[in-house]
Amino acid sequence: MSKNSVLRRATKILYGRYVEGCCFKSGHQILQTFKGHTQWPNSVKVLMGLSLSVSCLLSLISLVISVVSDHGNIRIHHHDYCVLGAGPAGLQMGYFLSQSQRDYIILERNSGPGSFFQKYPRHRKLISINKIYTGRQNKEFNLRHDWNSLLSHRPDLLLQRFSQDLYPDADVFPRYLSVFEKELGLQVKYKTDIGSIRAMQFAGSGHKGYILTDQHGVDYKCRVLLVATGLWIPEEVKFVGSNLVEGYESISTDPEEYKNQAVLILGKGNSAFETAQNILGRASRIHLYSPSPVRLAWQTHYVGDLRAVNNELLDTYQLKSLDGLVEGGLEDIAVVCGKTMGKRTGKKMLGRTSVKKEQLYLTLSELLDSHNVNQGTNITAENLPGYHDDNFSLRQPYDRVIRCLGFRFNFSIFNVSARPPRSSVARGRMPAVTAWYEGRGTPNLFILGTSAHSRDYRVSAGGFIHGFRYTVRAVHKVLEQRYHNNTWPAIKLQTSHLLSWILKRVNEASGPYQMFGVLGDIVLLQGAHCEYLEEFPVQALPHFSALSGRHISEQGLLVVIMQYGLNHTDTLGSGRAESEWTKAWRSNFLHPVIYYYSTLPTERDMRQRPAGWPLPRPDAVHHIIEDFLTEWDQPVSHSQPLRRFLEHCLQTDLRAFYAESCFQLSLTNLKPPVFCRQGYLNKGGIVGNSHLWQHAREAGLKLDHHKSNLPSNDGSFSKYLSLAGGAVTSTINSDL
Repeated sequence: MSKNSVLRRATKILYGRYVEGCCFKSGHQILQTFKGHTQWPNSVKVLMGLSLSVSCLLSLISLVISVVSDHGNIRIHHHDYCVLGAGPAGLQMGYFLSQSQRDYIILERNSGPGSFFQKYPRHRKLISINKIYTGRQNKEFNLRHDWNSLLSHRPDLLLQRFSQDLYPDADVFPRYLSVFEKELGLQVKYKTDIGSIRAMQFAGSGHKGYILTDQHGVDYKCRVLLVATGLWIPEEVKFVGSNLVEGYESISTDPEEYKNQAVLILGKGNSAFETAQNILGRASRIHLYSPSPVRLAWQTHYVGDLRAVNNELLDTYQLKSLDGLVEGGLEDIAVVCGKTMGKRTGKKMLGRTSVKKEQLYLTLSELLDSHNVNQGTNITAENLPGYHDDNFSLRQPYDRVIRCLGFRFNFSIFNVSARPPRSSVARGRMPAVTAWYEGRGTPNLFILGTSAHSRDYRVSAGGFIHGFRYTVRAVHKVLEQRYHNNTWPAIKLQTSHLLSWILKRVNEASGPYQMFGVLGDIVLLQGAHCEYLEEFPVQALPHFSALSGRHISEQGLLVVIMQYGLNHTDTLGSGRAESEWTKAWRSNFLHPVIYYYSTLPTERDMRQRPAGWPLPRPDAVHHIIEDFLTEWDQPVSHSQPLRRFLEHCLQTDLRAFYAESCFQLSLTNLKPPVFCRQGYLNKGGIVGNSHLWQHAREAGLKLDHHKSNLPSNDGSFSKYLSLAGGAVTSTINSDL
């Protein structure tokens, strides 16, 4: 129905109802009044009736104008923030916007959240860990081993409330997201399919915003657009016979339909191996074909590579039970029906029964005698090894060929004025983003979740829930600073407590642990104090002040991150780990690394950083030795080397002392160590024996013998402070 027809219909209905319900009713009341005042002249009655008619007409015109105005508002909705997609990334951002009381709307094309997981993975087992028993009560630490839950202030809104399985059923996840959305009261509008996104300029301010148009022609004007649509369009490669190939998105998941069939799967990722594993006990043989060899997640430390939960076919391949892996290019192959193969398929296979469905062969397109094939292609034996030999690996026919090549971002809904460019990684399947996840060339448009994985593709966990829940939180902090002038949250610490706080973070924090090499803690050094910022995108350091609202002092800054070693070793070999703390820089497994910079790195520094390094060369760097238990809390191997590094960077003594040592140092030194100045001389410190405890209480320095003397809102902080300080040095020995 057109806009004019809607308005005509609304005006007609309103006119009838208004005149009948208002004018006629008022007229009736006036007539009743006339009956009681028969002495009034007829002219007065006529004037009063005319006045009533004019009044009704003016009211009606006002009402119609109001309807037109309301109609316009219905067709255009205004919001500060539009979040596109109600998957895990969209709901996570919705939570943070809701907590900061911002004007936002989440737009979802389906009828519920997490629609991708209602279909994928096709064989209904998630490969994200749901480890609910860690032996710890620390919620932050436990998130290191919960790869499915979103972040919130509610300790009960975790996936373990819905499943106790280590690898949960995929049907559980949309139910979890639905409860997350409802119980937190997030603003989501379902069944809103955005088909067009274009940029616009807000009048007067010059601010670039975006207009989103849905399937009903309703527009949503947003000052900031947050795209969390994920990767959901199946990736396809065009080649001769690609129309004969079935897609992962539409194949049958019933293993019985593959009974005694030969199956060729294009791809070697988790979807390919998941499909192969499902039919492993029914298919006669399964071959996986792709350009690259299989990459195992436990070798590469990249969670997107092949996971052990899906790799049973590797056994049947290496133990020679008819299944196998083959490498070769996809663009130059051809999949053809058997009748077109000529001499190559002329031999009749002994003992092979005929089937009704035509069988398929894989070959090279240039070998086909067809005018539709480009004869100018440059094919060598390396494209498909052994194609010219009679022992060509894939010479036997297949009953089915299945495409399992992953997914890509939907660029088609973006107008050219709003479309982010394709990334240079992952074959351009994802948009290119800045280090703070803003689309390149699209100001005020941010990419969230799996779609933003181009930033750390094959490097970290930003394409997965346990990674992007933290990058979404980082983006929200950027939004708060840029649009609301709220600086990046920071904890102000005394310098004497810095060692203990770093140890606490590397032993508990989940964000840097999951987003290793991408998110790190920033320590702004300011003499006797420092500011500690958590989970900043470290490759955005050249823009630190603009993104955080905080400034670097002349004392410089520290960056605390987690990273794997650069030495590629046998991950299960005898020399896979380093145990000597003096050789911590040779650590191979995940371990903390602290970088010190006297000034902020520049964009040029970032571009010229050494290969494999997350950051440019610093003024000083310290590796904490890898630990089998991932517990960096030992005095000799972990805390003491870190203390000496911090002392070098800060040019101050960070040793912890008992009260008697501080007493002696205060009497014999003009400038006692910082621990004594900020602790003992400030009515704090670690009292070393019962006599001094008693003296402290009598002097009023200690209110309670049993209370901790360490300032902290978290009881676990005391553990790290006493461990890092008192356990390392408890006397006045200045040689330590």
